Amino acid sequence: MEAGDEGIERVEDSKDLQQQSKALDKLTDHVEDRQLDSTRVQEAMASIAASKEADLNAMRLREKELAAVKINAAEVDIIASELELDKKVAERTLREHKGDAVAAIRHLLHVGNL
Repeated sequence: MEAGDEGIERVEDSKDLQQQSKALDKLTDHVEDRQLDSTRVQEAMASIAASKEADLNAMRLREKELAAVKINAAEVDIIASELELDKKVAERTLREHKGDAVAAIRHLLHVGNL
């Protein structure tokens, strides 16, 4: 091997090392991107879970409020029979309108549930 050939080999080895280094950098960049994506997914999942929990709590609170509304059982029967509704629908609508039978009937007629 001549002295000039040794210099060429070093340059080629140097190029190979640079290419390998770049390839390794690309590999680790993808790993970091995947980790960032994974973190984003976990944050999104936590946000969805928190939102779902908040919705459930709001729904429970609403159900408690409706259960506390005093209604007349006779009005439930009248609304259910006259408008040909299930008693549960009549009761729920009456509770949603704070026991006001006229408002409940107007609502039911307006939304066209009949």
